[in-house]
Amino acid sequence: QAQLVESGGGLVQAGGSLTLSCTASGRTFSEYAMGWFRQAPGKEREFVGAVTWSGRRLYYADSVKGRFTISRRNAENTVYLRMNSLKPEDTAVYYCAADKTNLRYGSTHPSFYDYWGQGTQVTVSS
Repeated sequence: QAQLVESGGGLVQAGGSLTLSCTASGRTFSEYAMGWFRQAPGKEREFVGAVTWSGRRLYYADSVKGRFTISRRNAENTVYLRMNSLKPEDTAVYYCAADKTNLRYGSTHPSFYDYWGQGTQVTVSS
């Protein structure tokens, strides 16, 4: 079983950047696809992006494409979410998640993922 811990959230002005990290425990991190989701108050959890275990395939929501970048370092059991050109509508709690099937069933729905972190708050001021 994997335990995921996010970090790097905070308060940033619109147009600024943040990099979130998600570090996993256990020796099987490199076998998992990893996803990032976010949830704003009163809204459903929303897909942000995902990366396969090898890092070769990346998927992004249209709302963040071109602004956010996912990367991973399997040797460090860590996946990153680099967020540029942040907007107030990016304000949310951001979660990382792990999928044991390497996105076999898809990447965008929370139900595809087996393990979740506790989330980290990102607030973008206008």
